Amino acid sequence: MTIIDGKATATAIKQEIAAEVAARVAAGKKRPHLAAVLVGHDGGSETYVAHKVKACEECGFTSTLIRREADVTEAELLEIVAGLNADPEIDGYIVQLPLPRHIDEQAIIRAIDPSKDVDGFHPVNVGRMSLGLPCFLSATPAGIIELLRRYDIPTRGKHCVVLGRSNIVGKPVATLMMQKAEPGNATVTICHSSTPNIKEICLQADIIIAALGQPGFVTADMVKPGAVIIDVGTTRVPDATKKSGFRLSGDVDYANVAPICSAITPVPGGVGPMTICSLMRNTLLAAEKALY
Repeated sequence: MTIIDGKATATAIKQEIAAEVAARVAAGKKRPHLAAVLVGHDGGSETYVAHKVKACEECGFTSTLIRREADVTEAELLEIVAGLNADPEIDGYIVQLPLPRHIDEQAIIRAIDPSKDVDGFHPVNVGRMSLGLPCFLSATPAGIIELLRRYDIPTRGKHCVVLGRSNIVGKPVATLMMQKAEPGNATVTICHSSTPNIKEICLQADIIIAALGQPGFVTADMVKPGAVIIDVGTTRVPDATKKSGFRLSGDVDYANVAPICSAITPVPGGVGPMTICSLMRNTLLAAEKALY
């Protein structure tokens, strides 16, 4: 059984990006500049954005963090987005999700310039991805594909079951897995809350990508021997033994599933670090004007 080490892979990728940035700067070009907009004080979002700022430092990027309180209006946030779109110093930026309920997330996403949409959420980038055209790929799905590539995990002709249909992970990773590419060329089944026979479908899978946000959902009796398991779940579960008062739990019952499969991502240390790397790669592409 192979443990797919996202942390080590991410470290290697950030070193590769840092070398590319150093070469850019040595050639007299500007450092890539990533901005992040953070609304409110959600614990998960705070941690995630902090990791992004640190990754920018490791990659040699310039980073800007724009904070607003949770009572910011949608109009005010749209004004910030318009400013970032117009700022030639900003190569790419993200508006950290989730946003407060009074703000229409899709309205904010649609307002982002697709050429600066390094999260890959804008309809233009989503549409280009579905057609197999050059675009900014959604960070977590892109990270999953890169892990499969770097660990030489066969996907051609394999049955891939995706658990979850979110716009951020489930739908885009399913699209990427069935593209005419390597990794890709898989036969993809998407399961969700209305799928009645998830266990039976999972038992047919060569690859399971679990992105439901339900801790321990995938159990040993749902996995056939030798399957590859990609666990995207990162749910905070109360744990009095931890200093933070919680631990991160994946969507897979790791202790009991790991001995059955041929390869598996741990939580933490699997897909999570790769998401940050994908964002860094997209930002470098934005700085190079490689896609738009």
